[in-house]
Amino acid sequence: MTKMGKEEIQNLLEKNPHLVKYVEDIKKKIGDPDFYSPLPRKVRDEKYPNLIYPTKGMIFIHIYRTQDMEAPEYKAIEPILNDVEKEKHKQILKLIVKKAPEKRSVITDSDLNVVLTELIDEIIVIDEKAIKAEIKKKGKSIGDKVKVTSTQKKNIEYFIIKELVGSGPIECFMRDPYIEDIHLIAGQNVHLIHKVFEMIKTNVVIDNKEAPVFAKMISEKMGVPVSEGRPIVDGVLADGSRGNIIYSSAVSLKGPSMTIRRFTETPISITQLINWGTLNAGLASYLWICLQYGRSFFLCGGTACGKTTTMNAIIPFIPPEKKIYTTEGTPELQVPHTVWQRLLTKTSGPKEGQVDMFDLLRAALRSRPDYIIPGEVRGAEGNIVFQAMQTGHPCMTTFHAGNVTKVIQRFTGDPINVPKTFMDNLDFVVIQLALERDGKMMRRVTSIDEIEGYNRAVDGIMARKAFEWNPNEDRHIFTSNKNSYILEQKIAKNAGYKDTAEIYDEYEHRKHILERMVEEDVFDYYEVVQCIWGFYREGDKGIPFTL
Repeated sequence: MTKMGKEEIQNLLEKNPHLVKYVEDIKKKIGDPDFYSPLPRKVRDEKYPNLIYPTKGMIFIHIYRTQDMEAPEYKAIEPILNDVEKEKHKQILKLIVKKAPEKRSVITDSDLNVVLTELIDEIIVIDEKAIKAEIKKKGKSIGDKVKVTSTQKKNIEYFIIKELVGSGPIECFMRDPYIEDIHLIAGQNVHLIHKVFEMIKTNVVIDNKEAPVFAKMISEKMGVPVSEGRPIVDGVLADGSRGNIIYSSAVSLKGPSMTIRRFTETPISITQLINWGTLNAGLASYLWICLQYGRSFFLCGGTACGKTTTMNAIIPFIPPEKKIYTTEGTPELQVPHTVWQRLLTKTSGPKEGQVDMFDLLRAALRSRPDYIIPGEVRGAEGNIVFQAMQTGHPCMTTFHAGNVTKVIQRFTGDPINVPKTFMDNLDFVVIQLALERDGKMMRRVTSIDEIEGYNRAVDGIMARKAFEWNPNEDRHIFTSNKNSYILEQKIAKNAGYKDTAEIYDEYEHRKHILERMVEEDVFDYYEVVQCIWGFYREGDKGIPFTL
């Protein structure tokens, strides 16, 4: 049960006066809200939700729908400065500017955060009676000190960090762990892709006058300043979130627009994906065996179908002692292994100093990794991926394609041009799609196709279906059970099984382990990693529950 108890709620209210005031107002309008931490997916099925959940720091989120609303809406609850606090805020900012030269130089936002916190602590004097005295004095400061109450300090410090280090008006979204994407168009309500409620409208609007300034501020944080001469930019924020900004009104007719794909600090686990129905324990068991034995595969699908999420969830299936080499344009892959060589492309600066995916993949062949994971293959660098496979390096990557036929067509055609006879270096293709059912979006692995090789007689690539998703029953079927080319011919034979059919006993055993993990509510990513790696090290004894 994730609904918060009375004592937990009371503690939150005591520490956050701004939340108290908001809840009192909401009670009068739509009734008592429910408090959740964490937020369960089942709440999205409520017709008229009225719930609040905490994010990082002082921000809370209220999601609600009344009878006169077409859909639920998202409202950020954050501190609001009163007139006295606004005056003190101005005084503190002036003193920060005055004292800042005395401090060490800063390079990163993290450094700036530390220095600002130090300055605020030096400038502020906590006086719980200050509010009454300062109202009479109209908030005058005393020398280089400003008297405030502890509540005022928290509110003012939040605003200073939000304005100078954070993301300004969208800071509330950047602190919400349930946000996948932020969609901003000047003069309109910001919309979000929420992990539970999907597309949802917020109470935040960035007007046409503020939007150009805000777009420049975010682009500078990404290290790729936007301008009329450079109206479209892509970049990465300090926390790993990926941004796309369209600045010029000549290009974006409604004014500056922006999309930010949020970075998730803790990846979603394989057991959580099983619980959500993205795949089942059997399909995950198949992937577990394939990754242990170094098979190569592509995880394919359309935009925003959850390819990277699934890739991050299955990486822990790689044995813990292996060396992982990842290459990415933007940092999205998360690897728990100790020996992880994480490399990014560099597209800015002088041409001779730029590094593209080709360069990184070539370097991978000289680094002797056990697994190579390009974050995403988009074009001609796919040829290098096949070269890596041919030299015995297992490779796993994501790729935009809706079925195995499209994958083969794109890799054997321009600009990648992999010879058809080389396609058997790829062991299988996983297809994952975003689908709509009953008005709600869901993500499903729809198939796994095993690549058998090139057939000269028909001049084509032979493939067989290993797993298939039945949309009518929303169920994954192991269509090649007792007849899997990869499990029997590529894994069991090389692993020394006397009877290749014994590989299916191992498949069933690992399937059972994953099902038990779901039954035991082992959903935390790092707990799942410990279970899988415990099994690698000690067998069934390494699992922290009875099988």
